Amino acid sequence: MEDIKELKSGYTEHAEYAPSSEPEITASIDDIETTAQGKYTWLVAVTASIGGMLFGYDTGIISAVLVYLDSDLGHELTSPQKELITSLCSAGAFVGAVIAGITADRYGRKVAIYAGCILFTIGAVIQAASYSLGQMAAGRLIVGFGVGSAAMIVPLYLAEIAPAKVRGRMIGLNNMSITGGQVISYAIGAAFAGAPHGWRYMVGLGGVPSVTLACLLPFCPESPRQLVYNGKIQEARAVVQKIFKHASTEQVEAKVGLIEAGVNHNMEQLDHKSRWAAIKELHVVPRNFRALVCACGLSVVSQMSGFNTLMYYSSTLFALVGFSNPVVVGLVVAGTNFVMTVVNAALVDPWGRRKLLISTVWGMSAGLLGVAVAFKFIPIDTETLAVTTTTVSAPAIVVLVFIVWFVFFYGVSVGNTAWMSTDFFPQEVRAMGTMWLTCTNWGSNLIVSSTFLTMMKSLTPSGAFGFYAAICFIGWVLIILFYPEVSGLTLEEVNEVFSHGFGVKYASQLRKTRRAAAKEDADSRKLQA
Repeated sequence: MEDIKELKSGYTEHAEYAPSSEPEITASIDDIETTAQGKYTWLVAVTASIGGMLFGYDTGIISAVLVYLDSDLGHELTSPQKELITSLCSAGAFVGAVIAGITADRYGRKVAIYAGCILFTIGAVIQAASYSLGQMAAGRLIVGFGVGSAAMIVPLYLAEIAPAKVRGRMIGLNNMSITGGQVISYAIGAAFAGAPHGWRYMVGLGGVPSVTLACLLPFCPESPRQLVYNGKIQEARAVVQKIFKHASTEQVEAKVGLIEAGVNHNMEQLDHKSRWAAIKELHVVPRNFRALVCACGLSVVSQMSGFNTLMYYSSTLFALVGFSNPVVVGLVVAGTNFVMTVVNAALVDPWGRRKLLISTVWGMSAGLLGVAVAFKFIPIDTETLAVTTTTVSAPAIVVLVFIVWFVFFYGVSVGNTAWMSTDFFPQEVRAMGTMWLTCTNWGSNLIVSSTFLTMMKSLTPSGAFGFYAAICFIGWVLIILFYPEVSGLTLEEVNEVFSHGFGVKYASQLRKTRRAAAKEDADSRKLQA
């Protein structure tokens, strides 16, 4: 634990990696991380998070669209056809994440966000103008490309510009935008439910935020780590100074020097190898692979929990159990998710990701188990997925209650925290690692969205939700065993955590040492004052 104890000296040991042409770094890294952030950083985060809102809107609006499509695409859609247009967004997102991951280092984070805006807009127009299943499928696929790009790049971008003490909250802001987009999609779905061909307005309005984001993006800086990675040191200094508005010149030099030292060290390890070599490094270097397993494992739990079946099929599901206005009922679910996302953003940094997950993921499993049991008492024809009663029964109310219960725990835990794991990866493989994280997310999402209605028929609703409950319970156990606490640590410190196994004990000790060093520094300042 000697390497942990060295942190008390103010983290100046990182200076030995700095290039000789740079000024000697003597300032404590904690100095700049504890300075107050100005409004600029949060304005940038809010702007970038519009990408998350697009993500949420385009994944959530399909729930209402499926209910009101009728025969506008030439005929009434069958269950497999509904699964097709729903899952094509996830399939496109998988491909979009791969492309964004491969190009993010070469062209920068902002270029990928611009590309996502273009794809969102094109996809929205094609969907709104669709008169056949093929056209609708093409629009959903193109929107999926944009969703995957945004889902991969925005958390990565926010993780790299955010100060350590608010990094979780800034990435959480993107998650709030995702769930906020879902709430907006349900509200718009309810607003246009009675309009002739109202679903066209629902999907077409998805192009408005993408145009807005493209117009605001020029005011956002490139990631300082990306600038250093491409040799633009002066630009990186200017960005760091804007992020840490009240930092001194010495503190800015120290921070940029640390970033530069880490980037140079990582580039020496890769020795300017290809992106395929970076992918290999992600899998063969033990600390990188452990970070990948941990990040992708949580992502699998978040998707295989079945939450997105509620986003995609909630209106269908609530219509199935007898609710006359299923889109409005679905809005209750989306609203709960949004509120709990806000709670997650407020708690994740001061309380910690690991503690938050361990305290809540069990509740997801309990809620889904309650849904599975309640469905046993609802008479459903599994061939047509039609309820055989004409009124909303007590078991149907119980289903709604336990779904809200599940969403309550999901929103405050894995639903948002899974997207924060992009900071697990070191600079040289961060884009590739985030790409795999996003691909894992959308691959799991694709499995769930393309099989849910089939599972409801083959396993019965009780069997389907019982399966998701088991996934959540297993995930909770694995989180307890393997997920480390990295809240409040700098990106450079997070890299060190996975050099010590999965780093659960090491990260805990590191955080204690960091708090002790910060307390000593604060006490020293008081004495000097």
